[in-house]
This record gives sequence, structure tokens and C-alpha cells, in this order.
Amino acid sequence: MGNLLVNTKDQQFLLFEQFGMEKIFASEDYGGYSKDDVLMILSEAEKMAVTSIFPTLKEGDEEGCHIKDGKVTVPKCFREPFKKYCEAGWINPMDSPDVGGQGLPHTAGYAVSELFCAANYAFMMYPGLTHGAANLINVYGSEEQKKKYMEKCFSGEWTGTMCLTEPGAGSDVGALKTTAKRLPDGKFLITGTKCFISAGDHDLTPNIIHPVLARIEGDPAGTKGISIFIVPKIRVNDDGSLGEPNDVNCGGIEHKMGIKASATATLNFGEDGKCIGELLGEERSGIKIMFQMMNEARLGVGMQGVAIGSAAFQHAVAYAKERIQSTPVWEMKNPNAKAVTIINHPDVRKKLMWMKSHVEGIRALAYFGAYCMDMSKISQTEEEKANWEGYLELLTPIIKSYSTDKGLLICSLAMDVYGGYGYCSEYPVEQFMRDEKIACIYEGTNGIQALDFVGRKLGQRKGANVMNMAGTVQKTIAKCKSNPELAKAAATLEEASNACFEVAMFFAAAGKGGDFIAPIYNASKYLEIFGDMVVGNLLLEAAAIADEKLNAMYEEKGLTTIGKKKGLQREDADASFYAGKIASAKFFMNEIVTTVKARCEAIKANDKSAMELVDAGFTF
Repeated sequence: MGNLLVNTKDQQFLLFEQFGMEKIFASEDYGGYSKDDVLMILSEAEKMAVTSIFPTLKEGDEEGCHIKDGKVTVPKCFREPFKKYCEAGWINPMDSPDVGGQGLPHTAGYAVSELFCAANYAFMMYPGLTHGAANLINVYGSEEQKKKYMEKCFSGEWTGTMCLTEPGAGSDVGALKTTAKRLPDGKFLITGTKCFISAGDHDLTPNIIHPVLARIEGDPAGTKGISIFIVPKIRVNDDGSLGEPNDVNCGGIEHKMGIKASATATLNFGEDGKCIGELLGEERSGIKIMFQMMNEARLGVGMQGVAIGSAAFQHAVAYAKERIQSTPVWEMKNPNAKAVTIINHPDVRKKLMWMKSHVEGIRALAYFGAYCMDMSKISQTEEEKANWEGYLELLTPIIKSYSTDKGLLICSLAMDVYGGYGYCSEYPVEQFMRDEKIACIYEGTNGIQALDFVGRKLGQRKGANVMNMAGTVQKTIAKCKSNPELAKAAATLEEASNACFEVAMFFAAAGKGGDFIAPIYNASKYLEIFGDMVVGNLLLEAAAIADEKLNAMYEEKGLTTIGKKKGLQREDADASFYAGKIASAKFFMNEIVTTVKARCEAIKANDKSAMELVDAGFTF
């Protein structure tokens, strides 16, 4: 059955068969790695995830975080695993050895991340945000700041956060009120309040480094006037030792539906007028700088959708194979029929298939984003590099939004498989669902992601990124059209992709005609449709590879009848896996992608009932 968290066989299929990491290993940047190295790293990550981190899931949720006298404590069970995690160098394996990393390709690093995130996402928020903060300093900080703050964050000796959100601003970052007042020595006095700060205060480490967005006194309103500052919880002396507290106080922690073991704090900066911050990068470049961390976090939250959805699915399959209930429908008239495991019942089986195809699809989507990073790094020409970066730009809001929306639905269906037991804390699926929901909301709500996708990403590089995606899909369709096993699925994808790209042109025409509401009104729907199309392409691409491998196995063994082929699938793990990849693609095409054209037609009908209805019409 495996580890009940992540299908490691599917991970390896994506890395080595679908994306072909060998071409990455052949590059100068990643030439020190081999397939065996990556498999060993994944094995070690799996061991830690299963034996050290996953056991903290329930205990951490039940104990939660607590605040007393302004001090926040995290679950006791986190301390030893966090220490082991940091000592093993898991905070930054994808970073350069120059900053203590291993230089691991992003594609492999994301596979590692999925294993840890599936084990306990609340736990992973502490090192995850720490990496983001340290990486900001690595890219934009001075050498002094790197030595002073970055090194201890990358090592896990200290942790970090991301301080954007304010009580009155929310998603409107430009409306922030936190201020920075110049001091004679070039530093700044920081004053203001930030809320919903993940891992904002805790006792895991002696210091916490806060990247804080603030407006220097006299700078313009809006996002253009925002700068970013390094604000440590405890001041750091020139020799690297800890000094006095820096007037950063926790005003409280949130009582939440899920991720209860992650301290979500309200932080008050400068209540006594003594909070000192150091400018990071250039003045009034705060949003540009913070976007690096925001995009990193959005991809990380997309992985939350993948990882928790994966864990929920793995548990649901295990339960369905063990839970005995009711006779099969085809034995209803047989008085001697025995009850069977629920995986034999068509409704349960279809739910599992929906989950399987979506888990595999969003995993492929997230890993493809990481693959784009690697391919961009090893690109030989500027055009090639721009194309890979363009893919990532286009897909980032989809990876964040689509993966988390579908991850939540996967958790919901997993609960359905358990029935009433799934709703009880005796089994972990109810926690999976609670922990998953926030992923649709933070790091830019999924509605914000949709606006970004439609308003900015579709038009980037004069539409070149979208056209490149269209070309990628067409290549898959052309490859599969002549395959009897996949021809129908290829035709379905072709119809859907044509309809999907027609909507992009409809939005462009609407904008030119002065109808700016049409794309905004349909942004969330269109992001989902585009995600269905991209995921459908990735699944069909995988199916073509699996079909080729499976047929080679049949030919090698001289199997020609359906019965004998099914027999091999039951006996051979590779054969059953490849058959499962083909089934996932076919199912997804028939259940999901066939609906794309109708949903696109609904958008083009340009109905705006919700906008036209007066506010009073929404009351009961």
C-alpha cells in the first residue's frame, strides 16, 4: 500500500519518465546529480516524513498553539522533528551550496516538499516561511545582512515570516498603514500592525526575522510607495549575537478551523517607539522584492493542495480496501451473497477514480512548474529561457488556485468514502479537510489569483506564453490521435483546447470594446477551465508514455488477450501502475474535459445576472 501519504511511484514516473530529469542532470548547473542520488534523497525524505513528522499531525492539531503573557508556544511534539529537519539540511536543499544548500534541481525538490507537506502542513509552515525570508535576503540583501540574518535562517537556527497583511488592508496591500521613520544611522523606526502572520511568533527558535512592508514617511500612497524592511524579533549585534528585544510584540493568535499547530499571529511593531528595521534592497521597491517571496509561497501553497489531497486519497483507498459493507449490486438477488469491501461498489470506485485522476493531475501541474524553473536555469538561449519563465508566470496562479480548489474537493470525497467515520476525529480525513481549506484563501485568495491570471498573465509577452501553451497541447494531441487507445481522449482535448483559447480571444475583444467586466466576472471560472485543459494535457501525455511501456511489457511476454493482460496488471506492480495512468487520463477526459466546451460557451454568452441584480435582490 505504501506510506499512505504520497504515491512515490507516481513521483518517480513524473521525474524520470514524463519530464525526463536526465536532461537536467546533463547540464552544467546540475551535473553533480544522478537518478540514484535523487532516489536516495527521496527515500530519506520519505523516512523522515513518515516516521518523524506524520506522527505529529494529530497531536499537534489537538494541542495547538497557545499564548500566555505575550509568549506563544507551539506543540511540544514539534521540537525534536524540527531540530532533525533543520540538522538534515531540508530547509534549503534547492539552494546553492554557497548558502548551505545542496543545489538540488527544483523538480526533485518539489517531490521532497510534497512528502513533508503531506505529513503535516502546519509543521512545514515554520521552515517553509523561513526559507522564503532567507531567500529574499539572499537575493536583495547586502553582504552584511546576509551574514547577519540569512545564514542563521537557512540553517534553521532562526526562523522567518512574511509580513504583508494589515487589519484594514487585507488583499489591498497598497492601503497599508505601517510606517518607517528615518534614523540618522540609516536604519528606520517601524510602527504598525500586521495580522494573519503565519508562524508569526513561537518558541521553536530564539529569534524570528520579519520581512515587513512599510511606507517611509513622505513616500507616495499606493503600492509604488512601499518599501520592505528586515525586522528581527530580537535585535542582532554586529558580531551576530542576540541583543535586546526589538519592540515586536504578539497581540494574539487566531483560533482557526485548521492548521491549528501553526501560530497565526497579530504582530504589533513599535508600540513603545523602539522597533528598528533595516531597509532591504532599494527604497520603494518593496512590492517588487516581496513578490519573489509571494510567488514562492503561492507555489508552496499549491503544493499544500497537492500534498494534503494526496494524503486524503491514499487514506481513502486504504480504508475502501479494508471496510466491508453490503453485498455488490450484481448479487442483490443472491440470498447467500457476502458483503464485500466498499472499493467494489461502483459509486465508491468512481469517487476514488475522480480523486486519483485529480491527485495525479495537480501533482503533474505542480512538478511541471518546478521543471520550468530548472529548464529556465539550464537554457542555452535567451529566447528559450524566456519561454520557460513564461510558462511559469502563466501557470503560477493556476498552480496555486486550481490545485487548492481541487485538493479541497479531494478531501471532501475522501470523507465521503469513510462515511460517518470520516466526519469524526478518529480518522485523519476530517483534519485533512480542515487543514486544506485555508490554502484556497491565503497567499492571495483564489479569486485574486483568477484576476491575476485573466488581467495580467494572459496578455504577458503579447500573448506569447498562452500561444506556447497552445502549441504544447497541440503536440500531445497530434501524438495521441493515431493511438487507438487514446484517440478519443485526444479528440476531446482538442475540442476543449480550441474552446478554451477562443475564450481568451473573446476576453481580448471584450476589453477592446470597453467591456472590462466580462473577463473579471468570469475570471474564476476561466482559470478552472484553463486548469482542466492543462491538467488534461499532462494526464494524456502521461497516458501516452504509459501505453507505450505497457504494450512493450505485453509484447515481451507474448500477451494478446484482454484476460491475460488484466492478469499481468494484477500480478505486476509496473503493469498495474501504467494501466492506472491510462485510466486516469481517460476518466479525466470523459468526466471533466468533455464539459469544457459547454462552460466556455456559457462565458461567451456574456450573461451578467449577478452584476445586474440590485443589492436588495440578494436578500431573503
